[in-house]
Amino acid sequence: MKKLILGMAIVASAFAFGQKKDANALNAQLQEANKAAMDAYNAKNYVAAAPKFVEVYDLLKSTGQDNKIYMYYAGLSHALANNSDQSIKIYTDLVNSGFTGVETTYTAKEKKTGQVVNLDKATWELMKKNPDYSDFKTEQSKSVEPELYETLSSLLLNAKKSNEALAIIEKGLAKYPNNAKLKEAQTSAYLASGNTDKFVSGLKEQLAKNPNDPTNWYNLGVMQAKTPATVNDALESFKKAIQLKPDFADAHQNLVYTTIGDDATIVAQINALRKDKPDEASKLIDERRERFNKALPYAEGWYKASPKSLDAVTALKEIYVVTKNMDKVKEMKAKEAELTAAGGK
Repeated sequence: MKKLILGMAIVASAFAFGQKKDANALNAQLQEANKAAMDAYNAKNYVAAAPKFVEVYDLLKSTGQDNKIYMYYAGLSHALANNSDQSIKIYTDLVNSGFTGVETTYTAKEKKTGQVVNLDKATWELMKKNPDYSDFKTEQSKSVEPELYETLSSLLLNAKKSNEALAIIEKGLAKYPNNAKLKEAQTSAYLASGNTDKFVSGLKEQLAKNPNDPTNWYNLGVMQAKTPATVNDALESFKKAIQLKPDFADAHQNLVYTTIGDDATIVAQINALRKDKPDEASKLIDERRERFNKALPYAEGWYKASPKSLDAVTALKEIYVVTKNMDKVKEMKAKEAELTAAGGK
């Protein structure tokens, strides 16, 4: 979570506007709103913090100061409060405005006390002539613009607005072409928008840069398994995912079912051929048994990775049935009954 450091800068700015009485009243409002926003944010009461940050922004804007950092904090608070619509609106406005959040802090040291004080730029320049101050320094904060693009992309994807997300991602990548999070978001957006070719290309591009990402290997395998011509590639992708993450249950599961193939269709073909073409049926039965034998170690790996998975136990039981290992069939039936009684899935 981003730590917020706000406060005294708004006090000095308030006094610079209007008559002293009006400035005092405005300063009191600013202090109250800023404290309420800070207290709520630090207490993780983001629902309360967001409108208070907007209030600080509006009060400052009424004095001619368009300090969008407070809208950034409001957008962040809305995001943390899961108010995605409000957060999306604020982040979109900030991105379109070119806001970067870069701010310059001006400091000087008071010689008598050794205390470092924050100053506005004009005062800082004047103080350089004051012999009571030394160590005049400036510090520039880091840009939050990449984070704006990353967060907005994520919010839009979560809101199922994949095309809008793609537009923001492409705009962000034009400025930050090596941003890994935006690249990942782009790949997800391609899948969400139905552009599977670009999704696969994005996965391969990410894996070329980081071949040790088990999730990307798994996702690539899922896509490859959809096409008969790339089924063998899918098997290799699932295996790589498991090598990198041995307890990756979904990868084990997909490795099993991809190896077995469309078993329901094969069984239907076997049943249709049994009477009139028994030799062809026998050939299909032998090929089916061979596939199940290949899948057996993968199913055992799945069961090892997820011993409380009813799906894993049932799949392993069926493979033992086809491969005629009846002792193991009994063992898996007992485990299946145990998990079913316990409400396993």
